[in-house]
This record gives sequence, C-alpha cells and structure tokens, in this order.
Amino acid sequence: MNNTANLSLKKIFIFWLPLASTWLMMAIEQPFLTAIVARLDEAKNNLAAFGIAFAIALILESPIIMLMTASLSLVKNKQSYCKLRSFSLILNVSITLGMIVLLIPSIFFYFTEQLMSLPHEIAKLSYISTIIFLPWPAAIGFRRFYQGILIGDNLTKKVAYGTIVRLISMSGSALFLYSLNIEGAYTGAAALSIGVTLEAFAIRYMVTKSISKIVHKENEIIETQALTYKSIINFYLPLSLTTILSLGIHPVVTFFIVKSKNPIESLAVLPTINALIFLFRSMGLSFQEVGIAFMGAKNEGYKILKKFASILGFSVFIILFLIAFTPLSYIWFHIISGLSTELTVFSELPTKIMVILPTLSVWISFQRAVIVNNKKTILLSNATFLEVGIIVAVLIVSIIYMNLTGAVAAASAYIIGRLISNTYLHFSIKKIL
Repeated sequence: MNNTANLSLKKIFIFWLPLASTWLMMAIEQPFLTAIVARLDEAKNNLAAFGIAFAIALILESPIIMLMTASLSLVKNKQSYCKLRSFSLILNVSITLGMIVLLIPSIFFYFTEQLMSLPHEIAKLSYISTIIFLPWPAAIGFRRFYQGILIGDNLTKKVAYGTIVRLISMSGSALFLYSLNIEGAYTGAAALSIGVTLEAFAIRYMVTKSISKIVHKENEIIETQALTYKSIINFYLPLSLTTILSLGIHPVVTFFIVKSKNPIESLAVLPTINALIFLFRSMGLSFQEVGIAFMGAKNEGYKILKKFASILGFSVFIILFLIAFTPLSYIWFHIISGLSTELTVFSELPTKIMVILPTLSVWISFQRAVIVNNKKTILLSNATFLEVGIIVAVLIVSIIYMNLTGAVAAASAYIIGRLISNTYLHFSIKKIL
C-alpha cells in the first residue's frame, strides 16, 4: 500500500484520530489517578511519592519507548520481524533486571534519601510504589513492539481498542483499591501496572492476523537487506538515547525541586500539572507515527503533513490557553483534581508558563518523523542532549541563584529546553530536505 498516494488532510486525520484517542485515553490516566490519590489520606505525601515512583518507572522504560517506531520502520517480512522481536525481548528482560537491582533497599534509599534528600516517609512510599511498578516497563515494550506492526498494517483502530482495555482495567482497579482505602501512591501504581499489562495481552491477541501477513512475505523481494542486530542497533540506539534523556531528566528535575523553595508543594502539584499538560501533548505525541507512515521515501508527504501539524499545534494552544488563563483552571485543579485551595493557587503560574508545551510537542513529533524517515536518527540524540543540558542550566540558575519555587523553575526549564531543541531540529531538517 502506498500511504502517500492521494494524501490529504482528511486522510491524515482519519489515520491519526485512533492514535490520538489512544494517547488521549492514556493522558486521562494521570488526572484520574491523581484525583483519587488527592482524596485519600496523607494526600500531599502520597502525591509526591506517586510522582517520584512514576518518574522512576518512566526512566526505566525509556529504552523501549521507541520500539513502536522501530517495528513500524523496520519490520518488512518474517526475517525482520523475528530479528526485531528477539531484540525487543532482550531489551525487555534487561530493563526488568535493571529495575530489580534498583529495588535493592540499600541502593534505592541511598538514591532517594541521600542523593535526592527526600523525607523517609516519602521515600518509603516511593519504594513500595516502585515495586508495584515492576511489570510496567516490560509490558510497555511488549505492546509498543506490536502496536508498531498494527500501525504499519493500517490498523490504528486496534491500537485504540487496546487502550480502551487498559483504561477500563486501570480505572476499575483504582476504584476498587480506593474503596479499600489503600495508600494513595500504592493505589496509583497498582492501577497503572494492571492496566498496561492487560493492554499488552490484548494488543498481542489483536496483532495475530498482521503477523501472519508479515510471515507470508518471507519470500518476497524487498528493497532493504536482511535485518541484523548491528543494523537494528545503529537505527535504534539514537532513538533510545532520545527517550532515555527525555524521560531521564524527570528524576534530575525532582532532585533540583527537593532543594528548591516550597519543595513538597512543588512535588505535590507537578503530577497534576503534568497530567493537564499531557492531555494536550498527547495530540502531538500521537502524530510521530503518522508522519513516519505518510512521509514517503522521498518526503512526498512533507508539505501536507506540515500543514496538518500547524493546524493541530495552533488548536491545542488555544484550548489550553483558555483553561490556564481563565477560571477553568480553578475548576480543573480544585474541583476535578481535588487539590486544596492552597495547592490550586500554587499550580496556576507553572501551568501558565507551560501553556505552549503541547504545541512544541506537535512540532517536535513532526520533526522527528522527518528525521526517522530519512534515517538520520543521530540528530534526535543531539537535539535531546542539547535540551537536557539547557533544562539543567535553567534549573541551576532559577533555583540556586533566583530562589524560585520548584514548580515554576521546572516549568520554565522544560519550555526553554524544548524551544532550543525545536530550533536545532528546524535547521537540521533544512539541510536534509
């Protein structure tokens, strides 16, 4: 199938919508869970601990995030499917073993209490929550590998169906644990782990026919050579470094926040702020695979995809702006998310600062699609190194020298870092096209 044939905004929208709904459903998880945690006992400590455990789970899963992009780009026949599947299995097992090592008490508490200077009660809550997150990374890697195959077979609706399974099982688990009055941080971690594990099994079931099609391509003549571990690593390593750095910066930000003005308040509100921002960022994150699918061997789809990205980026900015700068902000943080009046007021300025982040996410997803399509993935690593460096520099200046609250410093760092990364990729793409 030639995905670039008769490409239009309508065709892009129809292909993108199920993927966007998938990310949107995942984005709903965080507001839903933080709202539940906020309504249980010791809300401030549990919100902080849940945020920390989730950040740890994210950094540990980061090496496998791009398996969807890899399977979409590299799986062409039986040989490439089997080779990348083996690579994925090795990666998932390695990450799970790494998480087990981190959960050795002496290592974990040295990291959280000594390096991050967390109070013992929050560190203890984070430890148990991280144990509950143990199935998370491998389940994510397993389902993202197969999601890429579904997208390549033009079955984006099935990706959305899998996420519906995840959302139902996650919310059901969370409400059940809430009824038992389990610690909020444990409730959030357990609900997410159960949801993503069941989603992974659902995706594996739904991808069966697509795998059968791939297996029967074994004897077809294809443009690419046989896939090897070396070629996989050359393609995948820069992508993996991108997500490792992108997600790995969150524990670093937490480290700086602990040493900032109003650290506990900042740690408590950031999961809720990030949940709101992620609702709108999800629209952009879902666009990367769309761009890869439609870009074309000679970038034929570049102009129409750019137009779609521009419309999408402007739309999410306007909607989030209306929330952040109107009384809708109070409704979101206090009434829906369950934050106290004090924490609601504390959330307002960081949210206003981050209002442009979803638009930048749309743009960087489009840029990444162009770069992956042209097999220049090293540029993504370069951009992310630059972004991470800028974030750390801004945190140092804003917290140590300007004495800003942690939440405001973090919001400012994220925005400035992403702007620099977008700018670098913009000029890099000009040289490619």
